[in-house]
Amino acid sequence: MYKKTLHQLIDLINKKEITGREIHKSVLDRIDLKDKDINAYTTVFREYEEYGKDGILKGIPIAIKDNMHIKGKRTTCSSKILENFVPEFNATVIEELEKESASFMGKTNMDEFAMGSSTETSYFGVTKNPWDTTKIPGGSSGGSAAAVACGEAIAALGSDTGGSIRQPAALCGVVGMKPTYGRVSRYGLVAFASSLDQIGPITKDVEDAAILMNIISKKDEKDSTSVNIKREDFTQYLNQNIKGMKIGVYDKVLKDCSEGVAKSMENSMDILKNLGCKLENVDLPSVQYCVSDYYIIAPAEASSNLSRYDGVKYGFRADGYDDLMDMYIKTRTEGFGDEVKRRIMLGTYVLSSGYYDAYYLKAQKLRSLLKKDFNSAFAKYDCIISPTTPTEAFGIGEKAGNPLQMYLSDIFTIPANLTSIPAISIPNGISNNGLPTGLQIMANAFREDNIFKCASAFEKEFNIIDKLPMN
Repeated sequence: MYKKTLHQLIDLINKKEITGREIHKSVLDRIDLKDKDINAYTTVFREYEEYGKDGILKGIPIAIKDNMHIKGKRTTCSSKILENFVPEFNATVIEELEKESASFMGKTNMDEFAMGSSTETSYFGVTKNPWDTTKIPGGSSGGSAAAVACGEAIAALGSDTGGSIRQPAALCGVVGMKPTYGRVSRYGLVAFASSLDQIGPITKDVEDAAILMNIISKKDEKDSTSVNIKREDFTQYLNQNIKGMKIGVYDKVLKDCSEGVAKSMENSMDILKNLGCKLENVDLPSVQYCVSDYYIIAPAEASSNLSRYDGVKYGFRADGYDDLMDMYIKTRTEGFGDEVKRRIMLGTYVLSSGYYDAYYLKAQKLRSLLKKDFNSAFAKYDCIISPTTPTEAFGIGEKAGNPLQMYLSDIFTIPANLTSIPAISIPNGISNNGLPTGLQIMANAFREDNIFKCASAFEKEFNIIDKLPMN
């Protein structure tokens, strides 16, 4: 059962051929067999609990990234500082899943506080790529992507701050969707960078992503950034003819890609041309600065958001301190990992007196220029495509000592977060080294319809779902 898609299992339950409890048992057996090698979960829910009645999901278990609150279940953000934290309320996305009769498989591993591109910064150890366990699965939602790819989850939720859904989805050969900022409530998501974070689905195929998007997309009074936009049935955009769709190709990046990624991208362009799309090269001049921009804005917001973890209110508290300030320092020194400390220090620096105007204010102006570039492009094109990542999955530990090289892993995904637009990664090839690659499809704000039309049509012509590492 664990090999089937969400929509296939919904159909089987409707036919009374299986039950949600049986699916949970099948996935649990798979976790017991594989997770000692993959390490996709921080917490596994061994007892089956179905929520709601007669909902769309029929008791099918969904995996949840470990930075979203489920009442009474541990939320760690893969950090020592929250190792034993148990929230007393649900995230809004969890409430929406429960209304549709979801069950939950567990909480998936991630880079600590979602800060990383490889799931190597987790306090609970590295998650491994099921295609090759010497490789990283991507990050920060690496646990969710790895779990879906190897059958340890039917589908999952992740969060995306600079590519943290799409990048691991590409490296693990699955589908990852970042919605428009504000379409999905962030209430109950532990914040990394509040103006960038979005929750989205990681699934085996595009239809499953559309089903989960239908459920989690809603206006939420508990989230002031939630947008009051009419809920859509995203499945209506699947299996449509996309002849005549105008697609901008950001091809300047191909020179910076590995041979395998470039080859997959070229093949993807041929597929879209054969489907009748009109492809043209698109110029986005400000994109070359997006990584620099992101690593000013995101750490600045993180340094503010993470100030609450001080050992006073909840979470880990260090022993053997002399006074309040000493407790703060020891708690944060022992509780946070190196990457989190690096970003807090960077963020505090760019927000400090004397540097705010030189760095943070300038970064926000550049963000506006980037948005202007994309607005101009979307006046002409329905979608813009690029590779999701510059290379296939790299080796565990390969970039651990070089933060800049790690940050460049997200060079193609960051623009969608800075401009608040929706984007999806879908599998578009398997390189000669046996590792998957991803195609990123972006559209203008709240035009997820164009993304689903394009992604679904492409997937009908090319997919690797039968090649996922589920044996």
